Amino acid sequence: MSHQTPLGSSVPQANCLDLWREKNDWLVRQAKVAQDSSLSLGQQHLAQDVLKGLRELLHSLQGLPAAVLVLPLELTVICNFTTLRASLARGFTEDQAQDIQRGLERVMETQKQLGPRLKHGFRGLWDSVLRASSLLPELLPALHHLVGLQAALWLSTDHLGDLTFLLQTLNGSQSGASEDLLLLLKTWSPPAKASDDPLTLQDAQGLKDVLLTASAYRQGLQELNTGSLPRALSSLHEAASGLCPRPVLVHVYTALGTCLRKMGNPQRALLYLIAALKGGSICGPPLLEASRLYQQLGNTVAELESLELLVEALSVTPSSEVPHFLIEVELLLPLPDPASPLCCGTLSQIKHLLASRCLQTGRAEDAVEHYLDLLALLLDDSEPKFSPPPCPPGPCMPEVFLEAAAALIQAGRAQDALTVCEELLSRTSSLIPKKPRLFTDARKGTKESSHCPPWVSATYLLQGQAWVQLGAPKQAISEFSRCLELLFQATPKDKEQGPTSDCEKRCTSDVVLQQLRAAALISRGLEWMASGQDTKALQDFLLSVQVCPGLSPYTLKRV
Repeated sequence: MSHQTPLGSSVPQANCLDLWREKNDWLVRQAKVAQDSSLSLGQQHLAQDVLKGLRELLHSLQGLPAAVLVLPLELTVICNFTTLRASLARGFTEDQAQDIQRGLERVMETQKQLGPRLKHGFRGLWDSVLRASSLLPELLPALHHLVGLQAALWLSTDHLGDLTFLLQTLNGSQSGASEDLLLLLKTWSPPAKASDDPLTLQDAQGLKDVLLTASAYRQGLQELNTGSLPRALSSLHEAASGLCPRPVLVHVYTALGTCLRKMGNPQRALLYLIAALKGGSICGPPLLEASRLYQQLGNTVAELESLELLVEALSVTPSSEVPHFLIEVELLLPLPDPASPLCCGTLSQIKHLLASRCLQTGRAEDAVEHYLDLLALLLDDSEPKFSPPPCPPGPCMPEVFLEAAAALIQAGRAQDALTVCEELLSRTSSLIPKKPRLFTDARKGTKESSHCPPWVSATYLLQGQAWVQLGAPKQAISEFSRCLELLFQATPKDKEQGPTSDCEKRCTSDVVLQQLRAAALISRGLEWMASGQDTKALQDFLLSVQVCPGLSPYTLKRV
């Protein structure tokens, strides 16, 4: 609802102020009704209506000259509007920063000091407003509320230098003051709200509690990533002891478990992970960290059980959280880094991890089952296409096919392994040279061999091993020879021009190419030796030692 005031009036009449305040209080109560509603669609509609009402009320207030009498209500409306808007958007935007800035400018308009301060930016504006607040004690509660929102915005956008400056200015000490963000937040003491103050969705003290938890958690994660484990432990304990919603507490306990595992305290780490699993419906990160812990302890059974539970958890659609229409800790946290212990990855990535761990620990039958499930998941789209790189994070499709074929061979299912290899080759047929050929580099006047994806060579190697298992030495030798033909065509220029993804870069490293060549040579040598052609076998064995010293027929591992 919009209220008009005579143009010549610099200060609204008291009855208008009362109406505006009643409008604010009613809208806040409506937002709390929306929060308590059990119908999500109705919640959103009512919340959007409240947001619209707050926007109209703010326009009414800011359509008049700034006045000290009205500013406490105006700043409160800005705070309520910004809080609800950030909550609905699940984060802060540039528009919200502008709303805060406009509120500060309105304060300075009452002091006739706005013009000279604009050139000093946000910092200068805040410095001026906080200095002026000593002359305007009636504005202090609303200004501290606005400080909390500015702090939340700067924390969520990593403007930590600006945030530190703001808190130092607020606490009245800049030169030589502490730059410890947690200490500055603890020192901040928002004034208590009076009973007759306008209603707020979230007061300054509530924002302070959220900021303390979010800052401690962010600091703990940063220290954990940089290896400052004792400091990380302290910061994460600080976060866990604060106003920590259950979903965030799960992540904090998981990070504590990671920290203690790295510090060599697996039993204490396990206690935190158990607490995290009991703390809420988010069980992905603690289960993944539990698998790492059990792997470190050598408890393979428990490790694989944790991964299996994680696959089950990721297969279930998570329930939506009830919105609170407040600035919550989650809004102030960065997205988990893929390398973070709190990022458990996608369902396909965890299925791949489970399958590969089964393969690595000699559980070939289990590995086969998981790999086939993974391939079914990855190929679920109609007419899936292989495009060479860039590949998404994690293993690329050819790697999954190759590992599945290797698992099938280890499980004694050579015919199925051949089927998987043929499927891979059919899907990458456009990338495979029909015959060895050269092309001319016009700039250099040189001839270069065409690039062939390295997984093609690995596929021929696995096909050869499958034929060995089926007792078909001629077919095996043929596949090993095709593998070697492609591998020895590879040149440094191929590696420079060809790989454009993490998938190919892994496959074209010198070590991997050497091992592939040696494995193919030794595998073919063993078949020559079994067929009585010792001279050819000896040649292959000697060449394998040259391309990869230290690898022998007795140390050969299936690739």
